[in-house]
Amino acid sequence: MKKYKKTIHEKFDPKITVHNNDVTKALRILKKKIQNNGLLNELRKRESYQSKGTKERLQKAAGRRRWLKKQSETQIPQKRF
Repeated sequence: MKKYKKTIHEKFDPKITVHNNDVTKALRILKKKIQNNGLLNELRKRESYQSKGTKERLQKAAGRRRWLKKQSETQIPQKRF
């Protein structure tokens, strides 16, 4: 029997209290929680089917971007006169 893997959205607690009838502030807090949790990114990924090759290609590209970013941060900037 396969074990069930918990996804990000199952750990997400969507409870937000509205103080002084300030709904706009509560909405901002909710949007921030959703953004920080990564729920929207997961939903975008699950919108359509991705083959195994596509997933590997995207992961490889993301790793390359992370590596290039790290390299650019560690490089000493050149002096321009």
